[in-house]
Amino acid sequence: MTTTATRPAGAKPRAAIEAKTLRTDRWWLAPVLTVIGLTAWVAYATFRVFMQKLYWVDAYHYLTPFYSPCVSLGCDPAAAEFGRFIPDSPLIPFAALSLPFLLLFRLTCYYYRKAYYRSFWLSPPACAVPDGHTKYSGETRFPLIFQNAHRYAFYAAVLISLINTWDAVLAMHSPTGFGFGLGNVILWINVIMLWAYTASCHSCRHIIGGRLKHFSKHPVRYALWGWVSKLNARHMGLAWITLATLALTDFYIMGLAAGWWNDLRFIG
Repeated sequence: MTTTATRPAGAKPRAAIEAKTLRTDRWWLAPVLTVIGLTAWVAYATFRVFMQKLYWVDAYHYLTPFYSPCVSLGCDPAAAEFGRFIPDSPLIPFAALSLPFLLLFRLTCYYYRKAYYRSFWLSPPACAVPDGHTKYSGETRFPLIFQNAHRYAFYAAVLISLINTWDAVLAMHSPTGFGFGLGNVILWINVIMLWAYTASCHSCRHIIGGRLKHFSKHPVRYALWGWVSKLNARHMGLAWITLATLALTDFYIMGLAAGWWNDLRFIG
């Protein structure tokens, strides 16, 4: 016979236990590490974006992705491949044309939503752990309704990835012509990882094959959908890897521009 537990009128539909959670593992570790990791990255990126120097190595045409495309009137003319038309101000990043869209793409990313919802907002901090909020309205109200802009932020991210790829191509340069060094390796690894992260996006997967009713009638799109689906399973890892490659690329170019070390050259 099946029985139904009774509870007082108006009580929350939870098991009648005194503990807030029955979990005995270190469920709090993942949210804490996420807060530390994201906070450290945002602090570094913010500092570098508004530093407005040590972003360009003219000898090898290395441009840090935090300043690409460099469109401020304060940009080094050689680094401004797409022109300079944004006012030069300490409050306006040199790459103000792209950074807002990249920020929107990351903020609305399905994985990052999970990451900061659980870690910063405790909503909920982990499976089987109570939510830190008394009410839940989903993503239907301001400001979370803007999470629905992820599809459009994805289009912008694709365009910016193309620009980063162009930067990597232009960096195959030395004072005497074609060149290739450690900086090129770092730039290309970053670009490849950025493309992998962008292609693994849930929006990309849906755009490619989400609305197909007959895969057999669209073999090319089906093959692409299968490839993107495999990447999509690694979306979380790629999200963190690209944060690391972006910071590493920027730090390496900053060190070169500051004269802290020399680029290891293989050709040129």
